[in-house]
Amino acid sequence: MIAEDMINQMIPPLKVTDSAGKAAKWLDEFHVGQLPVIENRRYRGLITEADILDVDSTEKLLANIPFGFADVHVQRDQHFYNIIEMAVQNKVQLIPVLDDRHDYMGVVSVSDTLAAFGETPVAVGLGGIIVLTMDERDYSLSQISRYVEENNAKVLSAHVARDENEPYKIRLTLKLNTPELASIVATLERFGYTISAQFSGSSELGEDEQDRYDALLKYLSL
Repeated sequence: MIAEDMINQMIPPLKVTDSAGKAAKWLDEFHVGQLPVIENRRYRGLITEADILDVDSTEKLLANIPFGFADVHVQRDQHFYNIIEMAVQNKVQLIPVLDDRHDYMGVVSVSDTLAAFGETPVAVGLGGIIVLTMDERDYSLSQISRYVEENNAKVLSAHVARDENEPYKIRLTLKLNTPELASIVATLERFGYTISAQFSGSSELGEDEQDRYDALLKYLSL
């Protein structure tokens, strides 16, 4: 699954010649935290509600308003994991997609993509979940997914959250397409990752473990 296949055609870009008022209206209408801004098909960045909050006039053009995220984008052929990794790192909902000439193609909505990705059919008895804890600087979803794939498995969905007990660490929960977790866990541990929990639908689980497993599956069906 690559970026150009996941473009959300319902979310349009703003132009540098559009007004702050139009940007505010579209942010509200599309229920998003950011919108892409383009100039002659060239991507210029993402504008947010905070960027236009203190603008002195709703008629002020976006070309005259500072906004960021000019480097936040992916190429059309980049993988799903690269998109999610960039969204997590920059805390944005939308990731712009550029073509081979670096012209703007559209945006990927991270929530829509995760929802579609999470719908891949996996019966409770046929899947598994691994929860990793790591320093934030060590987080690379693309790298971790490669280790998983080296063991003939795939990541079906992923969720990143800050560890409540250790503020400088994050918790990564992976939903996998296999209950055979031993070799995957061994590979991840060999490369220095800490496995804080694992759940496999293939074995007999106690009542508490089954409840936790079912809750995680429900949570990851984003």
